[in-house]
Amino acid sequence: MATSTPVEAPPEGPGESRLRAWMLKGLSDMGRKPGVQTQGSEGPGGSGGAEGHRGQRWWRVMCLTGVDYFSTLGYQPGIAALAAGLLSPIATLVLVAVTLAGALPVYRRVAQESPHGEGSIAMLERLLTFWKGKLFVLTLLGFAATDFLITITLSAADASTHLVENPHFTSALHGHEVVITLGLVALLGAVFLKGFTEAIGVAVVLVGVYLVLNAVVVLVGLWHVATASHVVTDWSQALTAEHGNPLVMVGLALVVFPKLALGLSGFETGVAVMPHVDGGPGDTEERPAGRIRDTKKLLTTAAVIMSVFLIASSFITTLLIPQDEFKDGGQANGRALAFLAHEYLGSGFGSVYDAATVGILWFAGASAMAGLLNLMPRYLPRYGMAPHWARAVRPMVIVFILVAFLVTWIFDADVDAQGGAYATGVLVLMTSAAIAVTIAARRAGQRGWTIGFGVISAVFGYTTAVNVVERPDGVKIGACFIAGIMAVSLLSRLARAFELRVTEVDLDPMAERFVRDTATRRMRFIANEPDSRDAAEYRDKIQQIRADNDIPVEEDFVFVEVTVRDPSDFESALRVRGEVLHGRYRVLTLDGSSIPNSLAALLLQVRDLTGCRPHIYFEWTEGSPFAQFLRFFLFGQGEVAPVTREVLREAEPDRTRRPHVHVG
Repeated sequence: MATSTPVEAPPEGPGESRLRAWMLKGLSDMGRKPGVQTQGSEGPGGSGGAEGHRGQRWWRVMCLTGVDYFSTLGYQPGIAALAAGLLSPIATLVLVAVTLAGALPVYRRVAQESPHGEGSIAMLERLLTFWKGKLFVLTLLGFAATDFLITITLSAADASTHLVENPHFTSALHGHEVVITLGLVALLGAVFLKGFTEAIGVAVVLVGVYLVLNAVVVLVGLWHVATASHVVTDWSQALTAEHGNPLVMVGLALVVFPKLALGLSGFETGVAVMPHVDGGPGDTEERPAGRIRDTKKLLTTAAVIMSVFLIASSFITTLLIPQDEFKDGGQANGRALAFLAHEYLGSGFGSVYDAATVGILWFAGASAMAGLLNLMPRYLPRYGMAPHWARAVRPMVIVFILVAFLVTWIFDADVDAQGGAYATGVLVLMTSAAIAVTIAARRAGQRGWTIGFGVISAVFGYTTAVNVVERPDGVKIGACFIAGIMAVSLLSRLARAFELRVTEVDLDPMAERFVRDTATRRMRFIANEPDSRDAAEYRDKIQQIRADNDIPVEEDFVFVEVTVRDPSDFESALRVRGEVLHGRYRVLTLDGSSIPNSLAALLLQVRDLTGCRPHIYFEWTEGSPFAQFLRFFLFGQGEVAPVTREVLREAEPDRTRRPHVHVG
């Protein structure tokens, strides 16, 4: 009977502080099984409990991602007016067309291909192996961090703008935008540190109220446009005088479109919060058909609602607000719909609208934070590129909030200044998603979808390139996030190089038979690097080990051979197979990501299984110690003997229970 035993971390010591226990409460390995929250764990959407994670109806989860997506109405019309001027409604039509015909089909396919919330990053991760795959994922994570963190800071900054520009607070709060923004970001962090149990309920209320208020503003704006017929005439005449014929207008709208990319926000978070969707009663983690179906409803409904509001809001703000008011210092800068609410519905309604806008913009960071807490722990700890505590919610919340503080301070809480970085993060992730689904369609033999997704990829690629050229600050900020993630990741992997790094040891029946048989006498293993695997190789190896270590002839050995599959993997399960070669040599073969860590895990498993301390024998490797360490760090090989001993020393502090390591 095969033996399979999980390798667990050592228990916490009696001196564990209350603060540390609180910080690490609900620590779970989100990276080992995507989409599954262990009971009592604190995922990004709840504080856990005995009953574990419970799903929600799709329309409720739509509100969670909607606090990000719909909140862009607070600043999108103003940004569109600044970027396109009188062409804003036409450029917004282009944006809506790209949303419904491009982004929506792409992310519906992403939801189908990656139903556990990993998104397109997981789809692309499967295409690349070895270190190039890890570095590629880290790059995408850098842009994801740019997208989500700038969502937090930009939304909070725009919330502070709406608060400061309210007529009742202007005199008291003007000049304190940075402090207010920092306070809103800190409040968001406090919600997540508390547990974030009611996030979806709060999101439903905020989104419902905000959409109703926006509908009122839009309908009143359309009524004013309809009753003041000269407004449309003046706009069309000014448009014709400035740009000439309609073809020129469309061409200019296509050129300006990349600057409006903020209106595409929300699709990535829509997929990130997918694990919260309840789905159907027959769903399993392997086949969540109901969750996929309902997430597609979520994405489609959100896109249609947002498209209607984008077109209507862009139209009325362009026609009813003087262009100078959109500029820096103008009353409509970053708050075009709020300007109309005050102008046409009075100070009372305008203040209510401002309050709702501040609320949803502040809580938009919650959707982004949920996306960060869903993505980062799935990859970095699994790659060994983050400490164990990175799997706990609260420490990661503190890290993200501190970074958000830094970003707010650097940009001085300026919405327009952060727009380039935000758009870059959004567009890079959308481009990667389009490429991922194109490859998925091609592999599935779907020629029509392959062509369609290929065209969408080209559109997003063009949009990203134009945005990078025109707003290089965005890619610079993204590069800073990528460099930071790379540096922290490599340092963390270096610091964790000597961890056990094996999640489970599984011995097949023959391997277990070898182990139990040798347990009746002194257990001796020989670490062997397999070459030709002929009888002479094993005979010569035994003779060498006997001579180097002065071992009597009557003592027998079991060979251990490790094959490294992908040394860029950090954690992996260890499968141990036993076989008899040439009628007399017993060999245990292992597949792992690192030879020393695999050998150490096997020795500890053998000790725990038999109660005996095994001996393992090595020979020294020729070459520079530094070069050998690099071989171990990058390729899982190098000078195996001392590294195996160091892994054992860290895993088993008690010398009286530690397996013996001999080198000759």
